[in-house]
Amino acid sequence: MKHVLIALLFLRVTAAHAEEPVPVPAAAAAPTAATWGALRTPGGGPAQAIGRYGGGCLDGAARLPIRGRGFVVVHPDRERVFGHPLLVALIKALGDKVRRTHLPNLPIGDLAQVRGGPAATGHASHQTGLDVDVAYLVPGADGKSGSIVDLEHQRVTARFTAVIARVLALFVAAPEVDRIFVNPAIKKALCASTATDRSWLRKVRPWWGHHDHFHVRLACPPDSPLCEAQAALPEGDGCGELDWWFRKNPDRDEEKKGYQARVGATPTLPGPCMLLVAPPSP
Repeated sequence: MKHVLIALLFLRVTAAHAEEPVPVPAAAAAPTAATWGALRTPGGGPAQAIGRYGGGCLDGAARLPIRGRGFVVVHPDRERVFGHPLLVALIKALGDKVRRTHLPNLPIGDLAQVRGGPAATGHASHQTGLDVDVAYLVPGADGKSGSIVDLEHQRVTARFTAVIARVLALFVAAPEVDRIFVNPAIKKALCASTATDRSWLRKVRPWWGHHDHFHVRLACPPDSPLCEAQAALPEGDGCGELDWWFRKNPDRDEEKKGYQARVGATPTLPGPCMLLVAPPSP
């Protein structure tokens, strides 16, 4: 009888515990842009761009020197001088080309952080090591104040020169370059000043801002299967599609608000990026 009572008591205790909720560990908080910005060493894997240009990361980054043949980094204090090796090699190659054609040094702005990811200030993209900003070659601007657009009247100023078109054409000619973002007024001026073959302008895309620099974006490299490509560019030079940017357009204004909201926001990143910012414990 004693053994039966003990067995019944054991069953009651077991049943009571079975009804209690099982504690579930809290999900780890998503790393912030500040967390990504605090990283100081590249990921240890092979070079690859991961995820979207505006929601991704970079493993195995290469570092661009602050100064090289035909180029100089204009904001070295930001530490956004890392990119996929293809991007770093492209900047070096085109720097050498502008030096050989007796043009001034290319003023290089931001690439990516050491492991990519969102930055706390300045960009909604530049997260996969495939983007770089280049200031327009404006005499005396030093790469830091080279605006060539009258933003109030939406037209280029006298600072827009044939040299700027030459440099843009050099980047367009590189097969790894997918597209280049410029201010719509600059695209319009390029269309008007290109009298013969305008097919190279297909890669030159109008976008908000970009009045003091242009933004070069590489296509997803073959070594990066987790890189998410953008939609293919439409056919043609794009010169006939510029009216949308200059006429009053509520839809465009709403799209601009959405773009501005994404700048500095922390996007949802692919799982492999979480391993780059917070590797699992041994």
